[in-house]
Amino acid sequence: MREEGLERFDGVLAIWKPAGWTSHDVVAKARRLLGVRRIGHTGTLDPAVTGVLPLCVGRATRFVEYLQEMPKTYEAVLRFGIATDTEDLTGELLEDADASFLSEDRMREAVLSFLGDIEQIPPMVSAVKVGGKRLYELARQGVSVERKPRRATIHSIDIRDVAAGVRHPEIRFTVRCSKGTYIRTLCVDIGRKLGVPAAMASLVRTESAGLTRKDCVTLEEIPELIRDGGLASRMVPADRLLSHMPRTVAGRTETEHAVQGKPLPAVRLRPVPRQPGIWLVDREDGGFLGIFRLEEGSDKLRAVKVFPPA
Repeated sequence: MREEGLERFDGVLAIWKPAGWTSHDVVAKARRLLGVRRIGHTGTLDPAVTGVLPLCVGRATRFVEYLQEMPKTYEAVLRFGIATDTEDLTGELLEDADASFLSEDRMREAVLSFLGDIEQIPPMVSAVKVGGKRLYELARQGVSVERKPRRATIHSIDIRDVAAGVRHPEIRFTVRCSKGTYIRTLCVDIGRKLGVPAAMASLVRTESAGLTRKDCVTLEEIPELIRDGGLASRMVPADRLLSHMPRTVAGRTETEHAVQGKPLPAVRLRPVPRQPGIWLVDREDGGFLGIFRLEEGSDKLRAVKVFPPA
């Protein structure tokens, strides 16, 4: 039995998240507007942060774990000379110092020095679990616990603007990074490298799961798009966002075998999969069959997630 609304709405819908909303708030609102229960997002945004929040609707919820692993892009403003207990401007002020001595060149150099693999200590306001409780839950109770460093990757940094020569200098930059990167902590660590307190002044997520601002709709636009019949066209097939994964095509017989839970002989697919790992498999009629895995030394692809034809 199909879930109500699933035939009309199935795919990834990019929402431009407004300030003041939690990611959970956005999902709950979208469920009511679309009349679909199965909706999940691909990466939490803090309430104060705006930007791209991809929602997986219907069967696309089965892709969440793969989409949220993709790199994300943010535009951030770092303010030097202040420190807060949340590492951004929403928290309690802990330190206020004159950082006007920082030159533009020193600030630029410090920011760019974080390119590549880095280690971060998750902030107390993050959703990381310690002892079965999320850090932000402990922070609300006034409890601070020791956190282990976590690895992250900064793929690129583009410095957009620098305001130097003032008590609280600022630098605005775009950063493309791996899942699990804390931009607020990156800002604090940049300040620490320069020997001054620092905090994240603002943050916008400009890309997630390969989707950007131009792909987004607002929550306010959804009712009108539904009335006009235009919302389905704003949804992207989830498998098309996994463009970094190799693809192959299965014939009719192999499609039937996959639906029955049988492994697929690699030699029966085109092109023949040879690289071990995850493969996306399409049907010969152009539809998407599923996500499969080829193990090292094996000649068969085994199903991870199968999407039977309607």
